[in-house]
Amino acid sequence: MQLYYHPYACSLAPAIVAAEAGIALDLVHVDILGAPHRLGDGTDYRDVNARNYVPLLVRDDGSEVSEAGIILKVLADLNPTSGLAPAVGSPERLLLEQWLTFLGTELHKSYSPWLFHPEVGATAQAYARDLVARRYAIVEAQLDGRTWLLGETFSVADAYLFVMVNWAAAAGTPLDAFPLIRAWFERMKARPKVREAIRNHSASPAAKAA
Repeated sequence: MQLYYHPYACSLAPAIVAAEAGIALDLVHVDILGAPHRLGDGTDYRDVNARNYVPLLVRDDGSEVSEAGIILKVLADLNPTSGLAPAVGSPERLLLEQWLTFLGTELHKSYSPWLFHPEVGATAQAYARDLVARRYAIVEAQLDGRTWLLGETFSVADAYLFVMVNWAAAAGTPLDAFPLIRAWFERMKARPKVREAIRNHSASPAAKAA
């Protein structure tokens, strides 16, 4: 399978889940900083993915899966024994669905594009930072008494949350008021498969070849 990615974009979450589940991915770098976005061979990324953003998962049968939250569940369900996602139809799966939607629509989209594009203006960025802080307060409350976001079992929701918390320093969304998130973040960074995914995902093709 192929995963179209860009270093430190939200494609890091599927890379983490694949590593945790023991699923091999062929990482295909997309330069999303240029216009148009291009692959390493110069191909316009819009010719591959009309939505023009990462991640995109291309399965072995050639079918494509877009949207980070959906890709995470697809990967987890390829290896149910990994425990990365509860069984479909279970109450626990419903809880996972709710958190993935929250992370995608309420937290992820409060960061991007607002906090990575200064041209939106200081007022918009200040509003986005305040919104992020209020969303982190919800996550902080959820982590009270829990090792991972859904309880004592690491899940794809943790992989997705890691992306945004990993952006916090660069985006100017401090975590000082959220000790449980900071402790959770340290646990995440200590996981061998998370470290492996970061190494593989954070390098451009040129860096990997060096």
